[in-house]
Amino acid sequence: MKKHAITGLLVLIFAASGGAKLAALPFEIEAFTRWGYPLWFMYLTGALETLGALGLLMPVLSRLAASGLALLMLGAIATHWQHQEWPMLIVATAIGALAAWRAHLGWREAKVDAARNAD
Repeated sequence: MKKHAITGLLVLIFAASGGAKLAALPFEIEAFTRWGYPLWFMYLTGALETLGALGLLMPVLSRLAASGLALLMLGAIATHWQHQEWPMLIVATAIGALAAWRAHLGWREAKVDAARNAD
């Protein structure tokens, strides 16, 4: 149950965040401009977040999606650190840690399944 709750929360977070970037909502454009990133990077980030959210919903892809999203959040963490956006740094770190934990659960489960199938 814990894995499903974490997955659901991550799907909501990344679908909303990715969707906001793909929709080019003003606050996203302002943020990427303030950080000095080109708008194509905002769309790329939004696409990766959205695809990651979809991947979390597919059992065969969920651990890879969680791993990719955790890595993606390293960029967000670095950006918020560089621009001294401390509240958002905390949020990004928490989301990144949650994605990493979800990835860990998925890889651990795959290892157990592989051991069972080897018997």
